Amino acid sequence: MAVTAEEVRRLREKTGAGMMECKNALVSTNGDMAAAEKFLKEKGLAALEKRSGRATNEGKVFTKIKADGSAAAVVELASETDFVARNPDFIALGDTIAERALEKGYTEPNEELSSLVTDLATKIRENMSLKRLKTLKAGAGEYLAQYIHGDGNIGVVVKLGADKPGAFAGQEAKDFAFTIALHIAAFNPLALSREKLDPAYLKEQEDIFRAQMEGDEKFARLKEAKPEQFNSILKGKLNKLLSEICLLEQGYVKDEKISVSKALEEWGKKIGAKISVTDYVYFKVGQ
Repeated sequence: MAVTAEEVRRLREKTGAGMMECKNALVSTNGDMAAAEKFLKEKGLAALEKRSGRATNEGKVFTKIKADGSAAAVVELASETDFVARNPDFIALGDTIAERALEKGYTEPNEELSSLVTDLATKIRENMSLKRLKTLKAGAGEYLAQYIHGDGNIGVVVKLGADKPGAFAGQEAKDFAFTIALHIAAFNPLALSREKLDPAYLKEQEDIFRAQMEGDEKFARLKEAKPEQFNSILKGKLNKLLSEICLLEQGYVKDEKISVSKALEEWGKKIGAKISVTDYVYFKVGQ
């Protein structure tokens, strides 16, 4: 059966398949557009099945905050290659997933969102997956800020709170919140504060430092002669670690001589409010 160039063009726009593939699909289905589209999709699924075992270590992180500032979504969409991660359709899909999650209140990947990924994967014929999705909600007196690093390798959403209405109304306040999000992207804290860390993790780190010190002859003698001093040094080592991994104790990205908690305190004094960081999400591609 003969098919027209216009029919081939329309099918190609719908499916993203090559010109010859579209022509052959239309010929095989006697010019039935819907059947040809299904034919190409099934062919794409078959090709995708062959690639299903391939690693998806590339991709992008997407962040989206609702227009009213009440919620934010962070999405990691993974692909086999960096080339596909730069594909406009791939980028549009990541944005769509984040928007859909906020619109429908999704807090984790589900069948509906995964089907969107499958549709694009069959079109591009490369293995891809929705690896992670997390949302944050903001209430009264809270503000959400986002930061995307580079081409989307890292994405952050941070939630700040204030005890003064309208504390984040001005541009300076918004810029400060953005800088906190940038700080998180740069320093990747393990936890918001030491209180948020698993006590078992803290005990494990203390035991490691203790074993290291006891294995050092100088510290072993110190433990025997002056156990209080030994314990003080041990505590200092643990505190140093916490200052590196806990957001509020890290050196502030714009002035590492002060901690993030001190930066929050100083900004709060400037606007006459108590400012705090209450939660954050950090995603890095492939992590």
